[in-house]
This record gives sequence, structure tokens and C-alpha cells, in this order.
Amino acid sequence: MSPLRFIFISLPKPRPHSHHHYRTFIDGTAIRWVRDRGLDHAVEREKNLIPMIKLKNLIKSEPSNSLPISIIAEKRDSLKIPTRPIEFVRKYPAIFQEFLPGGTGFQPHIRLTPEVLDIDVEEQFMYQSESYKQQVADRLLKLLMLCRTNKLPLTLVERLKWDVGLPEDYQQSLIPEFPDYFRIGVAKDRSSGPFLELVCWISEMGTSVMEKKVMNGKSDYCKGMPIAFPMHLSRGFEMDKNMKKWEDDWQKLPYVSPYENATHLPPKDDESDKWAVAVLHEFLHILAPKKTERENVLCFGEYLGIRSRFKRALLYHPGIFYMSSKNETHTVVLKEGYKRGLLTENHPLMNMRSKYIHLMNTLKEDSKPISVPGGSGSAKKQKQKQTTSDTKEGDKEEEGSKEEEGSIEEEENEGELYHSSDVEEDDDDSKQGVEEAVAIANNRRRSTKPYSDKKGRGRNSERRSAEKHSGRTRGRSSSSSQISLKTENHGRSSRGRSNLSSSRGRSMPNDTPS
Repeated sequence: MSPLRFIFISLPKPRPHSHHHYRTFIDGTAIRWVRDRGLDHAVEREKNLIPMIKLKNLIKSEPSNSLPISIIAEKRDSLKIPTRPIEFVRKYPAIFQEFLPGGTGFQPHIRLTPEVLDIDVEEQFMYQSESYKQQVADRLLKLLMLCRTNKLPLTLVERLKWDVGLPEDYQQSLIPEFPDYFRIGVAKDRSSGPFLELVCWISEMGTSVMEKKVMNGKSDYCKGMPIAFPMHLSRGFEMDKNMKKWEDDWQKLPYVSPYENATHLPPKDDESDKWAVAVLHEFLHILAPKKTERENVLCFGEYLGIRSRFKRALLYHPGIFYMSSKNETHTVVLKEGYKRGLLTENHPLMNMRSKYIHLMNTLKEDSKPISVPGGSGSAKKQKQKQTTSDTKEGDKEEEGSKEEEGSIEEEENEGELYHSSDVEEDDDDSKQGVEEAVAIANNRRRSTKPYSDKKGRGRNSERRSAEKHSGRTRGRSSSSSQISLKTENHGRSSRGRSNLSSSRGRSMPNDTPS
């Protein structure tokens, strides 16, 4: 994150009749913000949870409990699917199943697995329970009481529906069951859309969570007393001495309840800023996950008319709020609601979502993707890897066979060179005494006949051993047969050279019988 800059200035003391504390903290000196790994993990673990739940509800609403992949692709934007639908479905095999209708369909259909259907049954049972309905109705009521007009546009309620924990059909299943809390109205001039308005103010609900904590510890608490917000600075965060002094003085200011009308406070006032922090603190505490997207915070602040004060609260109070940039968005987290990256409040809705997250991280070994037109990127990559590995193995075998053939050719060439040199010597010797050499060779052939038979038997044994070796290596039978044949020819040529050399060595006139 880019460092923020702050300047601490001292203003003249207010007059005795003035009860306002003018702001002493405006943009200027550098502060380095650090990341909180625990809170980042709490945000990142819910990645793709919203599109998964939306797609699950869409498939479940179909009469056949399945959808073709083309319909899912058409509704990709409304479902907030970040990737290609077929890749998104295949990423979570424990939740979605691919199948071909009738076994002969060209386009795969998607249905839900039995495991996710079991969790969905538990979720619907939770939404229908009286205790949960009362709890979520109280949260929605407190949101309406935070507004000065005690109204909320339904468009804004839709934005906050996921974080408040409202069911999909809350307008039919929840609103009519609490007629003393709220109702849906329409503007008389039809200039704006429908809105949710408060029916009756409940004083018990108009007490903030900070006031309840103080009341539990102090019996003499009264409205307007100073209340210090709990500070949870991230590890590695260094607070400047001047900022620490300003923070301590700011905590000692009177606490103005977020449910009170604070329009009498000047906008450029520390007490007014503390009231804006109290509103944002109460707003995040009402939400079930104790966090929401930054855009939701700013939209709610804009409707209240304190959007700029919400921005300053997020910038100036890193010990109360945290801004995470995970999941390609900015999420505002209430630090008080988490401890070591886990929610401190046990909420049934968050427990149910944890089950979905666990199932999303579960992989099935027996899941086999079905080919679709164009294919998925992962399938293509796997196919390319397999083809590359096969090609490399084939290249290695070809290189090995080429090396063997090269060695055989070298041996064969050596034999031919030796043979040619011997022939040249034979030609030279034949010029000296051709007739004597022929006669002596005939006599030696008659006398060495048993020796040649032994050599023949030796060659037969060599041939049989070569055939056995070729039988053991059937994968390379052709190369092995070439090796054995060329080796045998080389042996014959070398034996022929030895016989000729022996005959030349004995072709002297003294060896002729008398």
C-alpha cells in the first residue's frame, strides 16, 4: 500500500462557550500500512463462494435439477462467474457434476452432487427456523434505525443481502412475517424505486454494541460519556509519537451513539468524526461476516450523507478497520470481530458457509471431464504435456537406435578397411609367387579341415546366442537382427583375413614337400 501522509497541527483553544472539538488531524506526515495475514486469509478463503452459491441456487430452481452449459454461459455476468463456466464447474468436482443427457447428447449438462444437496437442505432448514428469522429481522431493523429517514432503497438492501444474511426470497418469506418491524413502500411521485421503511422504533434496538459493553461493566454509565474503541494494530505497524498522542486524545472525546441524530455537529470536527466511526463500527458489527466490500460501505455512507467521513475513518483508524485487497477487490474488515483470522462470534450462517468452503476445497479422484467444443484450457494443457512426453521418449529411442546403427557401421567400415589392406598385400605377394601360394593353400586346406569344422560349430553357437538375445529384446528386434548379422559378417571377414595371412606366412619355397 502507498504510505499515507498526515500533519498534526495545533489550533487555538476554543472559546469557553464552545463545546466543539475542532479537527487537529488532517492530511500530511508519512504512515506505513502493513498487511494482516490473518484477515487477508479470512477474506481469501471465501473466494468464488458467491458465484458458487448463485449457480447452485439456479440449478436447484430448474425442474430437472440440471442446466446445459450454454445457459450457464449466457448468465455468466449475473452469476458473477470469473472464468469460463466449464472451467469454473470443473474446478469444484465435489459440488458440480457433468453428464450427457441420454448418453448421446452433444452438450454437457450440469447437476449438483449429493454432498452439496445435503448442505443445501440444512441451509434451507436454517432459513425457515424461527430463531434465525428473528435474528436476521433484528439485523435488518437496526440497519433501518441507523438511517436518518428510517428507510432503505431495495437496491441498497439487495447489495447488503449477502452480508446481512437475508434469504433469496426475503421479500416474500421474511418481510410479511414482521409487520411491526418494517414494510415495503413506494414513493408517491414514483420518482424513486421501492424502499424498505421502518414501522416502529424499538428503543431496545437503539443501543449500540459499544454502549452495551460499557453498560455490562459500568452501572453508572450515561449517554455522552467517553467510550474508547478497542484497538487492534497489525503486527509490524509502527505508530508515530504524534499520531499516538492524537489517538489518545481522540479516544477521550464523548461517544455519540450511531442511532442518534448528529446533524448538529460541524462536519470538520473530531467529535463528528468519532460519530462517523461509531456509525461505521455499528454497521460492520450488524453484518454477519463482520466485513463487506468497500463499495458497499461507500454506497451506504453516500445514502447517509457521510461518504467522505467513512473514507477518513478507514484511513485514520488502522487499529479499528482493515482494508484487504484480496480476491481482486477491496474489503473492509472490522478488526474487533476477528481473532487470529477467525470470527469471534458463532453465527449459524457463517457455519453453513464454512461447510460450503470445505466442500469447494475437496477434490474427487473419480471425476472425469467430458469433452466440449473447444475444450477446456486445463484439458488442452494436459494433452500437450502428454504429447510432449511421448515425443521426447520417441526421440530418445530413435537416438539410441541411431547410435547403435552408427557403431555397427563404424565396425563394418573398419572391417572393410582391414579387408582392403589385406587384399592389397595379397596382390603384392601374388606378383612374387602366385603358383606357389595356390599349391600350398590347397595342401593346407586338406590338412586343416577338422579345424574349420570347429570354427563352423563356433559360428553356429554364436548365431544361436544372437537369436536368443534378439528374442529377449522384442521391442527392438529389427535393430538387434541387423547387429547380429553385421557382427557375423565382420567375424567371417576377420577369420578370412587370418586364414589368408596364415597362408601367406607359409608360402615360402622351403615349405613345399619334396
